[in-house]
Amino acid sequence: MKSMISLGAAAFSIGLLSVGAHADQAVDPESTAERIRKSIVDTFPNVPVEEFSNGVYAIDKTARAEWEMINEFPPYEPGIEAGQALWETAFANGSGYADCFTGGPGVVNEYPRWDEERNTVWTLPLAINDCRERNGEKPLPYGRGAIAELLAYMAYESRGKITDVRVPSSDGAKAAYQAGWEFFTAPIGQLGMSCMHCHVQYAGRQLRSDIISPALGHSTGWPAYRPGWGELGTLHRRFAGCNEMTRARVYPAQSEVYRNLEYFLTHLSNGLPYNGPSSRK
Repeated sequence: MKSMISLGAAAFSIGLLSVGAHADQAVDPESTAERIRKSIVDTFPNVPVEEFSNGVYAIDKTARAEWEMINEFPPYEPGIEAGQALWETAFANGSGYADCFTGGPGVVNEYPRWDEERNTVWTLPLAINDCRERNGEKPLPYGRGAIAELLAYMAYESRGKITDVRVPSSDGAKAAYQAGWEFFTAPIGQLGMSCMHCHVQYAGRQLRSDIISPALGHSTGWPAYRPGWGELGTLHRRFAGCNEMTRARVYPAQSEVYRNLEYFLTHLSNGLPYNGPSSRK
């Protein structure tokens, strides 16, 4: 089985030329994303593009029916309420999140973004903890818990806003996007699989009892409640879970590696509406 997977990975690496570039060549964000989007849309011609915001439920009719029943009483609702309470609770110095996010809680569509001054991809969880630390509060642990609840409330307030991530022409921004693309396309772990193998080449195919979701829309519904977690978790927590499944190195939530991957994935979903928080398998 391992040799078959490796052969499949090697064969597909040739196909990467049709959606990106050689690993040692710079990729153009717009043309690279457009080619991957086209590949996915062509694979599922009967799926309206905006439906890809719903992850695997856009392509799996059986799972969709169950998902719609679950969402009659969404398991993430308590997280939204807890997140709103956190947003409305003042810090010890009397300030609050609203003093940092002057546009209100519905700003998920503004992240991730390239921060030229910090020379890094700046995500919403980083901005939340930056706000807390500037106001004398301890940072929240990433991945789950209070930060996932706060993100759930902010995502809920951002529903319907359109993904519109830009990659500036600066060397730093282009390098971060390139790093995200390389992580997405590089075979990793003991199984020698890449994100692209599963979520572009094999999207829609069955993996054990599950259908593999397409990469388009992967970033729009977070944080998410997953039955296996029994709670809300962040996108980076899901990245870690995927790496575990492929027996690859797992990076900490909000590490530079995962932030660059988020930058690439969110840019890939440009034009899709945000619909977090959500429930996912």
